[in-house]
Amino acid sequence: MGHGDPAGIRIRDARIGDASDVARLLEALGYPCTRDEAAERISLVLADPRQRLLLAEIDGHASGMAGLDLRYSLARGTEQARITALIVEAECERQGIGRRLLREVELIARQAGAARIEVNSAASREGAHAFYHGCGYGDGSRHFVKLLGD
Repeated sequence: MGHGDPAGIRIRDARIGDASDVARLLEALGYPCTRDEAAERISLVLADPRQRLLLAEIDGHASGMAGLDLRYSLARGTEQARITALIVEAECERQGIGRRLLREVELIARQAGAARIEVNSAASREGAHAFYHGCGYGDGSRHFVKLLGD
């Protein structure tokens, strides 16, 4: 990791100084946050050895991002990985960035001993579903959410 490939895509770990890019990419994914909030999130990921935040760059421009969380599955009795965020800027789509990010998180997950990798995607994101299917991901169990507010 940390070097480019023939398509000119470079994948590297995010740093605190990438907070503006991370905030911009999270907003594009539908999770707006400020630069300061992004810096805090990056800091928390960097402090946790079971998490990674990768940036994809083309010519030094952050054009995509992937978050990865490694954890033990009590139900399966194995390590597993979860993609917590994956986004490629709209103007950079169809250049192989998403596939490169997926390959990199899959490599990290395998090296960590994960037996499987999973990702959630909102029901409305049909393009993302087609992308994941095209990358060898199958449909999994249904996902339920309950917000724990005040």
